[in-house]
Amino acid sequence: MLGTDVCEFGGQLLELMWLTVCYRGIMADKETDKPIGEEEDETDLNYQPPAQKSLKEIQELDKDDESLTKYKQALLGSGPVVADPTVPNVQVTRLTLMCDQAPGPITMDLTGDLEALKKANFTMKEGVDYRVKIHFKVNREIVSGLKYVHLTYRNRLRVDKAVYMVGSYGPRVEEHEFLTPLEEAPKGMLVRGCYHIKSHFTDDDKTDHLSWEWNLHIKKDWDE
Repeated sequence: MLGTDVCEFGGQLLELMWLTVCYRGIMADKETDKPIGEEEDETDLNYQPPAQKSLKEIQELDKDDESLTKYKQALLGSGPVVADPTVPNVQVTRLTLMCDQAPGPITMDLTGDLEALKKANFTMKEGVDYRVKIHFKVNREIVSGLKYVHLTYRNRLRVDKAVYMVGSYGPRVEEHEFLTPLEEAPKGMLVRGCYHIKSHFTDDDKTDHLSWEWNLHIKKDWDE
């Protein structure tokens, strides 16, 4: 009788393990279908950003204080760069993988066809040090709490998520630049291959300034 009970218990345990594996697979497939904007950490849900003031409202504050007015003008500029309301306030123009060991620039133009970029492949040698540089413009109003969300997938499963706090910026003619901290590309036979990247540029208000997708191949060498 004891042997029969043990066999029944073993069968139930195997069935439970199988159901667990199936559940994880189903949830992983669901996760890959989420829009990038829904990939935010749950810890962000209780955060309430401060009330946003327009550029004009800030410029009107304490306008009788000459030194403060000069400081605000130096910090914020004289006014909106682009008056056309149909032009986005924030425009992300390009992303570059900065690597001293790369044979050439690894840059993607974000002002063109993002669907074509989704099929593009970029190559990086395993184990190299790199940074991500993002170029963007702010045209009319101050934008606060900008951040870059970088989601990495392999075989439809998310293997990494990075959130970079970019900061708050005012309008100006020149592009702004943001450079991430130095990181090391993965290395080893098991991590070589193709990774699908979902990139998302947002802010405290969860505004989707730009979302795009691209592919990164980790190889043993640059020209492999």
